[in-house]
Amino acid sequence: MINRYNPHLIILPEDDHNRQIANGFKQDLNVNFDVIQTLAIARGWRKVLEEFEKNHISKMRQYPQMNMLLLIDFDDDQEDRFSYAKDYIPEDIRNRVFILGVKIEPRDLKKDVLNNFNHIKSFENIGEALAKECAENKNELWGHDLLIHNKPELERMVVSVKPFLFPN
Repeated sequence: MINRYNPHLIILPEDDHNRQIANGFKQDLNVNFDVIQTLAIARGWRKVLEEFEKNHISKMRQYPQMNMLLLIDFDDDQEDRFSYAKDYIPEDIRNRVFILGVKIEPRDLKKDVLNNFNHIKSFENIGEALAKECAENKNELWGHDLLIHNKPELERMVVSVKPFLFPN
């Protein structure tokens, strides 16, 4: 159970593929499992935003150590969707809310990485590989064509969550 008074990260995934990636991320041995929680899938990127607005903005104001990751598919429409999602985030908590996702859909990423990364066989393997790269300050998978658009948001997020998410 997460201690809401200590730094922590809550992940709100759009769909089951994103949930599996988040779960794989949490399984990496470098991740402090006690400070990260994946919520139930929202069933659509707009529903991620609606749930965030309805259920999490007030919690973030109540718990200043809470960080939130909105995990959505950009469906190859990244700029508009990212900007639209960012508009849902109030200014007073914007530095603790992050929006990441695959440029098209996770299954497109999985299909492509199966051909190029021998150790990746599942969405959870993708999540583990992404966590490992965060812990080791590497950018091989994060630099993939379907993930590279996340770079500015990822850099912002790493500054905030890496100290408690990857304590070693």
